[in-house]
Amino acid sequence: MSISLERRYADRVEEFAARHPFLVDLAMVLGLMGCAALGGSLTLPSADPPDQDKTATVLTGVACLVLLKHRTHPRTVVVVAGGCTVAAVALGYLVTPLLLAPVMAALYWLAALTDRRSTRGYGLTTLLAVTLAAVFSDSMNHVSLLLRTIGPIFWLMLPLAAGKMTQLRRAYLRSVQARAEHAERTREEEARLRVTEERMRIARELHDVVAHHMALANAQAGTAAHLALTNPEQTRRILTDLTGTTSSALRELKAALGLLRQNDQHDAGPGITALEPAPGLARLPELVAACESAGLEVTVTTEGEPQPLSPGVDLTAFRIVQEALTNVTKHATAEAARVRLEYTGSRLLITVTDDGTSKPEAVTPQGRGFGVMGMRERAHSIGGQLCAGPRPQGGFEVATALPLQPSTLPAEGTTP
Repeated sequence: MSISLERRYADRVEEFAARHPFLVDLAMVLGLMGCAALGGSLTLPSADPPDQDKTATVLTGVACLVLLKHRTHPRTVVVVAGGCTVAAVALGYLVTPLLLAPVMAALYWLAALTDRRSTRGYGLTTLLAVTLAAVFSDSMNHVSLLLRTIGPIFWLMLPLAAGKMTQLRRAYLRSVQARAEHAERTREEEARLRVTEERMRIARELHDVVAHHMALANAQAGTAAHLALTNPEQTRRILTDLTGTTSSALRELKAALGLLRQNDQHDAGPGITALEPAPGLARLPELVAACESAGLEVTVTTEGEPQPLSPGVDLTAFRIVQEALTNVTKHATAEAARVRLEYTGSRLLITVTDDGTSKPEAVTPQGRGFGVMGMRERAHSIGGQLCAGPRPQGGFEVATALPLQPSTLPAEGTTP
């Protein structure tokens, strides 16, 4: 309680000093004038007081008044205050801390406001001048040479040390404040980066879920309309598959939105069903069947010994194959596509090719659509690579190389 109260008063004093610096400096000067006047009246019991009272008053007054400029001209203040003090000591006034108060204040501000070189040069010069004046002063004849030397050195070294400590403390506080501001800026930048990454992740996930199923639904509906009169039985099967496609799209969309609504992944709110596991290459047969119901024949071949994949790599591989087949359905006039999975060492190579011709709206003017961009971002997020483009012999190819264990596990590894 007492510590907090003292801290509160100290903060108020610092705030007042920052708002009214001249008043604080004026109060300090008046206090130092009183100290110097009292110091000028002190003498040793066996010594006679000097006769130049008016001279001493003028000297101490000038030494104190010049302190009003200590914030802007600390070196000049030390020179003037030191010269007045040396003159007063030379006139025979006793060297006491009260008489030395103005020059002590000047030395303190010199050490607190200037660099180390100025502090050494002006401070040591002033200290030497006052000490020599005390050694040869008549008022100190009854004091041993050792005391005449040690006394001024001790009293003048104190403000130099205190001023340097104040300077170091201010530098430390500035560095702490700078680090705090830097940390705050860094936290804000990291927060913005996380928000941007999360938006990109959600956009990729919703694109993969919605675009794939909508493309399949569109192809199934077109095929059913084409065969409605000539092959009613096949039309019925396609419409049945179309119902399954739209239902699957709604389930995945609901799961994705449900994940966004949850505050805690382990505690779903009322009306939110448990989330399905993230899809992986194990669901390739379902994907192939859905594409075939839309009129696209898909062949899947596996080379090498299948290796276990981390959830993030498994999801990324499935989404890349899904998006590649979706692009074939939407943008190419192909009737067949081939998916090749090759396990080589610590990497999984995936190639999706078709023999069709791309439609004009297949890509943007730069040659890259959002689907290809999303696939490339997914591959890069786990340390993989992806290339996509037309084949020399015709058709389109998407080739990616993914590590079996990602270097950094992406956040979408847990997204349905």
